[in-house]
Amino acid sequence: MTKRRVLIIGAAGRDFHNFNTHFRNDEAFTVVAFTAAQIPDIAGRKYPAELAGALYPQGIPIHLESDLPRLIKELRVDECVFSYSDVPYSHVMGVGAIVNASGASFSMLGPKDTQIQSTKPLIAVGAVRTGAGKSQTSRKIVQMLMARGLKVVAIRHPMPYGDLVAQRCQRFATVEDLKRHNCTIEEMEEYEPHVVRGNVIYAGVDYEAILREAEKEADVILWDGGNNDFPFYRPDLMITVADPHRAGNEVSFYPGEVTLRMADVIIINKIETASPEGIQTVRDNIGRINPQAVVIDGASPITVDHPELIKGKRVLVVEDGPTLTHGHMKIGAGTVAARKFGASELVDPRPWTVGRLKETFASYPDIGTLLPAMGYGEQQVRDLEATINATDCDTVIIATPIDLNRIVKIRHPTVKVGYDLQEIGQPDLAGVLEEFCAKFGLKK
Repeated sequence: MTKRRVLIIGAAGRDFHNFNTHFRNDEAFTVVAFTAAQIPDIAGRKYPAELAGALYPQGIPIHLESDLPRLIKELRVDECVFSYSDVPYSHVMGVGAIVNASGASFSMLGPKDTQIQSTKPLIAVGAVRTGAGKSQTSRKIVQMLMARGLKVVAIRHPMPYGDLVAQRCQRFATVEDLKRHNCTIEEMEEYEPHVVRGNVIYAGVDYEAILREAEKEADVILWDGGNNDFPFYRPDLMITVADPHRAGNEVSFYPGEVTLRMADVIIINKIETASPEGIQTVRDNIGRINPQAVVIDGASPITVDHPELIKGKRVLVVEDGPTLTHGHMKIGAGTVAARKFGASELVDPRPWTVGRLKETFASYPDIGTLLPAMGYGEQQVRDLEATINATDCDTVIIATPIDLNRIVKIRHPTVKVGYDLQEIGQPDLAGVLEEFCAKFGLKK
């Protein structure tokens, strides 16, 4: 039998999971390469033999997605599997056109081929776009379940940007664990809010192994999804967060519409700052494609620790990196705080960017007058620190989930922005979780 030669188009997350669950041990396929996009410094490495399994003793090379036409021809690729998230439909099919024009077939794997079944009750939280408010939703659900006396273990969508073998299965229970695992800023932004609240969070590369470890210490598993991907695990309750600031994206981005259609519960977040027209567009789209879902109205009210440092000041707003880059978000919590507390000006950081941050703005020119907290490696962290300190401003507004003052030395006065999910009216998460706990016999 001739093996089918496969190339997996990815971004260091879903691609590795698709390989592990669908291709790793199947002798009908030979995965000849991965390609990488969205995340810097992934291409040029290998998916290591220790993770790739017995069929791949040399590991699997990772190339730039821009080399796709050449790779398809040189590696005699039969099929390319699209395996990353938070991209518009036009982008997906643009890649498909490149693949088809180069002679290969183009496909996407779905839940049946990639989801793993847990032995414990499992809640999955996803979103229609990066930056919709998924993380604060996950945190609130964990707090509510812990208040019932339940042991909740969160599992985060992968961010394996370092030593993949060392990152196979990672457990975080303390802030010290973040240092021990050499976490990037993006990883810390997702893991730290969990551990400081007293719950354990797992992440890594091999999500079968991760789940089995998490099940040993959990009453309930919470899947804290990334970007707008659908869950790696089969959910018993699927909650999807929608964002009326980007109304219409819920039916025009991949795989955000998948998460919306899969949802048992949909939270329309940021109602307090979105336009009535945007909110109504989201409601109409939900009613059209998933009318059976429970719809919860939500807000993300902000808090700041030093409002006096904003009023009348020229401020530099630092926001979550992925939300600004492939999330294409224009109005984040820092911008809302600057406007609410009377900043005189949002300072454009672009004249002062250095090194890798210059590359980020070149790749994502629509970011505008916000600064993404890029920190995938030591050089990016140094460039972030240098850019912040060189920028001519009065105050730095930090709107990332962690306090950047712990990571970089900022010479300007700083204001930290906080935000949590707040439900408006009924239905609400309390009712949803009460029903979930009753269904699985999870007692208070």
